[in-house]
Amino acid sequence: MTITAGSSERLLTPGEVAALFRVDPKTVTRWASAGRIGSIRTPGGHRRFRESEVRSMLADLTSEATIPPVRP
Repeated sequence: MTITAGSSERLLTPGEVAALFRVDPKTVTRWASAGRIGSIRTPGGHRRFRESEVRSMLADLTSEATIPPVRP
């Protein structure tokens, strides 16, 4: 289930974020608890994640993994 916040920002569930990062949804929850990724709480207490922030984090991690090491 994907919902929107405000006008156009998509909010993703922990399961959707986990699928993008190929990790367990509980890992995403731990990241949010540790402050590694921002989250929003629904009135029912569930976490939702801004798609733009998730995609940015994923892009940063992907580019870090593909940059070759500097050799003297």
